[in-house]
Amino acid sequence: MPGLNLTRAEARGRAELITVESYEVSLDLTRGGEVFGSTTTVKFTAAPGSSSFIDAVTRKVHSVTLNGAALDPESVSDGVRIQLPGLAEHNELTVVADMPYMNTGEGLHRFVDPVDNEVYLYTQFEVPDSRRMFAVFEQPDLKATFAFTVTAPSHWDVISNSPTPVPAQAVPAEDGTARSIWAFSPTPRLSSYVTALIAGPYQSVRSEVTGADGRTIPLGIFARKSLMQYLDAENIFELTRQGFGFFEEQFGCPYPFEKYDQLFVPEFNAGAMENAGAVTILEGYVFRSKVTGAQIERRAITVLHELAHMWFGDLVTMRWWNDLWLNESFAEYMSHLAAVEATSFTRAWTTFASVEKSWAYRQDQLPTTHPIFAEINDLQDVEVNFDGITYAKGASVLRQLVAWVGPQQFMAGVREYFSKHSWQNTELGDLLVELEKASGRDLDAWGRQWLETAGVNTLTPELEVEADGTLRSFAIVQSAVPEWPTIRPHRLAVGFYNLDGAGKLERVHREELDVDGERTEVPSLAGLAQPDLILLNDDDLAYAKVRLDPKSLATATAHLKDFGDSLPRTLVWNSAWDAARDAQTPARKYVELVLANVAAETDSSVILVQLRQLATTLNFYVAEEHREAATAAAVDRLWQLASEVPGGSDAQLQFIKSVALLACTDSQLDNVAGLLDGSVVLEGLAVDQDLRWELVASLVAGGRMGQDGIDAELERDNTSTGQNAAALAKAAIPTPEAKAAAWESIVVKGELSNALQGSAVTGFMRVLDRTLLEPYAEKYFAAVPGIVATRTHALAQQIVVGLYPALLTTQATIDRTDGFLAALPAESAALRRMMLENRDGVARALRARAADVLPDGAA
Repeated sequence: MPGLNLTRAEARGRAELITVESYEVSLDLTRGGEVFGSTTTVKFTAAPGSSSFIDAVTRKVHSVTLNGAALDPESVSDGVRIQLPGLAEHNELTVVADMPYMNTGEGLHRFVDPVDNEVYLYTQFEVPDSRRMFAVFEQPDLKATFAFTVTAPSHWDVISNSPTPVPAQAVPAEDGTARSIWAFSPTPRLSSYVTALIAGPYQSVRSEVTGADGRTIPLGIFARKSLMQYLDAENIFELTRQGFGFFEEQFGCPYPFEKYDQLFVPEFNAGAMENAGAVTILEGYVFRSKVTGAQIERRAITVLHELAHMWFGDLVTMRWWNDLWLNESFAEYMSHLAAVEATSFTRAWTTFASVEKSWAYRQDQLPTTHPIFAEINDLQDVEVNFDGITYAKGASVLRQLVAWVGPQQFMAGVREYFSKHSWQNTELGDLLVELEKASGRDLDAWGRQWLETAGVNTLTPELEVEADGTLRSFAIVQSAVPEWPTIRPHRLAVGFYNLDGAGKLERVHREELDVDGERTEVPSLAGLAQPDLILLNDDDLAYAKVRLDPKSLATATAHLKDFGDSLPRTLVWNSAWDAARDAQTPARKYVELVLANVAAETDSSVILVQLRQLATTLNFYVAEEHREAATAAAVDRLWQLASEVPGGSDAQLQFIKSVALLACTDSQLDNVAGLLDGSVVLEGLAVDQDLRWELVASLVAGGRMGQDGIDAELERDNTSTGQNAAALAKAAIPTPEAKAAAWESIVVKGELSNALQGSAVTGFMRVLDRTLLEPYAEKYFAAVPGIVATRTHALAQQIVVGLYPALLTTQATIDRTDGFLAALPAESAALRRMMLENRDGVARALRARAADVLPDGAA
């Protein structure tokens, strides 16, 4: 749609002309299921005689009034922008419009609960979607106050950034329906993307916390009526209070808003969103069945991440989206720090190494990698930069920065930053100035090397050993890839580990130092006895891939499960995964390592990651001629492990989930069917509703169950979760007719909500017989340009990435992709990026398959 994009040059020019004072937004949510009424009055100053525009994605504009003069709506509005000619120094603009409800997880999203047919609404405005609810100068540096007035059914609750007015004002209605008006007080000065509206018959649990300034701050947790029975509110309140205490102390700044609500909302695209005082959270974090410890920890990290944003992001906001990385990285770093130091999740740095850093390393090795401080020229650039660089690498490098300047100095700089810039917009340099003052470190060179270049370095130990086993010399060699040859400074630790009398690997020496240049000598280690294992980047302070020397590699392979602590074990797991992905070791060796050690793993998140990587290895990296046999053997081993580990344990649940995902032989599908119908019982395993759906999907993909079985299961669980699971299973039916119907629904008709479409995409690609996908390779490339042109970014990305024929792991897939890229117009930057990343996955898989050659005599 013309004008839907916004360039940085346009935003900079508009900010030079305009200063926004306030918005008054009136919404009518009683006009049916297609559109709602939106009336916006905005007061702002401007350069007299200048012209500008305001953003408003509308169905119909009824009137535009600027400084008392009516403008012709059809002349000044194109459905995306409203032109504002002849501005005065002081201006008042009123826009009356109809705006569409969304089902994409963007703008004002509308959802109908299948359990009771109640309507639930919520907003998602990051990056550029507050303009889908009201007319707004949509850029983060035009902060203003916002006063929302909402007309809605009287039995609803309406929540926004300001405290909810109680009681709401009743409104007479000619049709007899009860309606009320909620008039919210103005917010502090905010960027529009962190304003929010959540409306519907949400139920709530209330509590409070005492802030550092002595205020009593109301807390609320909300969910749909049909989910309230599963809401463990006290756990979330406890985490929230712990986060409040930790962040207020660390930041030296009281919580900046009047209240703090957390709302679990349906069909959410992300994990959560930091709306000021009204955080929206993925509804999947309301656990209605038994979940893994990894999921519980992820929810805790999410809760703390969004709370950190109340200061870094909401109180102090980036000027433009090129500092998005800092916004997200800071919250990601602080959430893990808070988890370790203020909650029961004391192993969060292990999870960080396993989940976040592995994501960062993968993203940083793609052909589309980019500097952390990316050049963001327009809104399309922002949308594709919500990636592993922005979140995970940025947070990893921030942790490196903390080690570089010192933890106490880092926090001292942060406190000064908040003191100087509250309620304002900032740039990266504003923070670095304060960190330099607090630490005495010159961060100019550090910033250039870490933030303005891309790529990940590799660190390798180089050692000479005397005849008696002592180290004659020790050095750390640093390398970089040719495409991104930067050699960077690192603050890291070197750990020496020995096997003790009980067969456990325990650290016996730790050396922390600065590493810089291609070679760093460590003379302090000379003269020490060579240990059983040397681990570079011990404690995971640095952002780098590490290699093991031959003796350490042999020790790690034989004794991975024998580490006394989870973090060094995870670093070795990561090193093994890197080697398999990089085609340096055979994929089946990695499979063997996982299956031999995963049952002894004590960290739930590490188990989750290893099983996820095991599935990727089996599906893509194992040589094609060995794939089926290797997969069948792996599933048999996982079933055995599920029978051997303690009944009801986290590991047992995760192993069974992997069995359901990968089951491919008759006997394996027999076991899955037995678990579902109760004829097979594993001690302690509770086959609850969510696990039942995973078993159903397994049986459907394996050809053991059809639409009748899916329908029967949906009768048991006709909830939104059940409908999503049924959509996945339906698309997984392994017949040409079912695949054709799924393709028609996803690609041709395009009427599914974001959640249902995502489930259907996953189900479509869930096949044992990959020939079912062959007819859709050419159709995919033909359909993609139209999808990107007509769907919102969220829906288009689901299809472009999710339906790419990666499972057809052949040179032909690469050749098709290359032909598509060659014909792609230069302005299709977002699509080009997604397609390059798709291609890289297949190219990497082909290299890994070629390397999956075992020595003679190996299994």
